[in-house]
Amino acid sequence: MSVRKRMRRAHRDAPELNITAFMNLMVVLVPFLLISAVFSQMTVLELNLPPDTNAKQNKNQKKERNFEVIVRKDSLTVADTLGGTIKKINKINGEHDFKSLSMLLKKVKSKFPTKQNISILLETDIKYEVLVTTMDTVRVVDAVESGSVVKKELFPLIAIGDAP
Repeated sequence: MSVRKRMRRAHRDAPELNITAFMNLMVVLVPFLLISAVFSQMTVLELNLPPDTNAKQNKNQKKERNFEVIVRKDSLTVADTLGGTIKKINKINGEHDFKSLSMLLKKVKSKFPTKQNISILLETDIKYEVLVTTMDTVRVVDAVESGSVVKKELFPLIAIGDAP
């Protein structure tokens, strides 16, 4: 190649990059993606270990009433650490009866309005969905106030453990 051709190539300006079409695409695409995005909501519950019922009590210390929901493959049992079993709720049509559990816990809460904690004790091989539904059932209940449905707090402090 001759020296003249090399000189002409060196003096040429680099072509300018036209990004107008790309910018127009982004101006339309970004708002569309933001509008159509699905924003998920996560709820985090703080869980505790159940109290140790086998621990030796001092003579001066009186026993405290704690409530338990024992989830078994065939039933739900609501119990009291001082009085024993309150009620056993059997499955209906192969599903746990959470509606009856909710009504029973509502009655228990009306008798003990200051009680905040409850233990959920699970048998082995209980499905995760059953645990989550049980936690939601013991935590809040739907109540009708002034003609509208509101969520009322039942037992917000939940402890999880193994069923006896």
